[in-house]
Amino acid sequence: MSLATVYSRSRLGINAPLITIEVHLSNGLPSLSIVGLPETAVRESKDRVRSAILNSQFEFPARRITINLAPADLPKQGGQFDLAIALGVLAASGQIPTDTLGDYEFIGELSLNGELRSTKGSLPAAIACAAAKRKLICCADNALEASLSEATSVLGSKSLLQTCAHLCGQTLLTPIQAPNFAIVDTHSLDLLDVKGQLQAKRALEIAAAGKHHLLLFGPPGTGKSMLASRLPSILPPLTQAEAIDVAQVLSITNSQPLSHYPARPFSAPHHTASAAALVGGGSQPQPGEITVANHGVLFLDELPEFQRQVLEVLREPLENGFIRISRACAQVEFPAQFQLIAAMNPCPCGYYGYGNSNNYVNSSRCQCSAEKIRRYRSKVSGPLLDRIDLHVPVQALKQGELHTATQGDSSATIQQRVLAARKIQLNRQGHCNALLSSRAIDSICRTTLVQQKMLDGAMEKLGFSARALHRILKVARTIADLESTEIISDAHLHEALAYRLLDRQQQ
Repeated sequence: MSLATVYSRSRLGINAPLITIEVHLSNGLPSLSIVGLPETAVRESKDRVRSAILNSQFEFPARRITINLAPADLPKQGGQFDLAIALGVLAASGQIPTDTLGDYEFIGELSLNGELRSTKGSLPAAIACAAAKRKLICCADNALEASLSEATSVLGSKSLLQTCAHLCGQTLLTPIQAPNFAIVDTHSLDLLDVKGQLQAKRALEIAAAGKHHLLLFGPPGTGKSMLASRLPSILPPLTQAEAIDVAQVLSITNSQPLSHYPARPFSAPHHTASAAALVGGGSQPQPGEITVANHGVLFLDELPEFQRQVLEVLREPLENGFIRISRACAQVEFPAQFQLIAAMNPCPCGYYGYGNSNNYVNSSRCQCSAEKIRRYRSKVSGPLLDRIDLHVPVQALKQGELHTATQGDSSATIQQRVLAARKIQLNRQGHCNALLSSRAIDSICRTTLVQQKMLDGAMEKLGFSARALHRILKVARTIADLESTEIISDAHLHEALAYRLLDRQQQ
């Protein structure tokens, strides 16, 4: 038989579209051509495949070989097609049987001696392979990662020769068993490390309970970064479905294959990051930091130091939970269900308001003019600030408080309260309060006529937008859930209103 068909998988975002590899041998001068929009790494596979076949003691056919990668309009990149192409050549030349090729999909890069090397994206490929009801044969180094899907039979092979022995029924490969799902706790940081700052810790607990976005502002050295870095320690552990979503992103971004279910991610890009680094991009779109932080925390320290156009690209993902990147070759959608935690100083030097009514040694440390402070704060636009639920001041400790300030509860204790509040939300509406729609707010965040008049007055006096008012109601609902009460009280609303300080300062 001079025609063989083999199945493989490409990468498009976090998806793995099917690639049908057709190999045809015909008479003519010996040659090998690859068609179907192959990029450089794919075109170079013909040299790797030829050497791998010869070094595996097979015969490389001295005929005209045409390899088609279908669909023809989808760009192909990477070396993951090497194994499938080599098997197609061997099957078309009659050196291995073709009757079982249709039951498998193959992913793996070949070395010149025929050994298989690991590639990115094996987990999305395994999930897509399961939907097609086929088995997956990949590099042994990728097999454990691919088995995390628990949806298809994954076979790990070390070489082209071992794969051919399995297809010929001589030495069968053993399916890889997925590791038992277990909660991975890699967060050794604890809120007990932060002295004082009880208000900020309270806001952090509310943010964790309702998955609300949070902005910490205050002088340098007050513990803003410490607080933000300890948020993952009080968040609920990932569910298995969430862990698989996180693992899919890591599968296409990490250079090393995964060996276990991941923990909740924490991404902290530097303020020099570009818009493409934050949301993703490139001629072949790759995920950015907001996708790496999917189901986790995105921490932006020194928020005004980011370029304004970089921050503006966050506005839609904060609302939608995904980012769609359009390029000439493809349109890719990446998940972006992250929780934003940001930190900023009150002015360029960082010490505006330092010492006012707080008994500090030096109450005139800030020398910034009003115009400098206005320009500094205007780097964070109103629409972006409007999408952040909690604006929390973090004041410096007074003299002597660093040694005597109370530490509050540990992360483990706070996490139990967060878990209880999340359970109430999941039982009531199936998701966190931060994701409530406008219609759901009317039914779940009900208020009395007196409370409505109070909110209308605050909206008029302080200039809140309708979005800000909805976010205040969501935060109040979360505060009530932390107290396990069905009714939103005046105290809950007052506390939620107190977390919109920057809205007031803009008036």
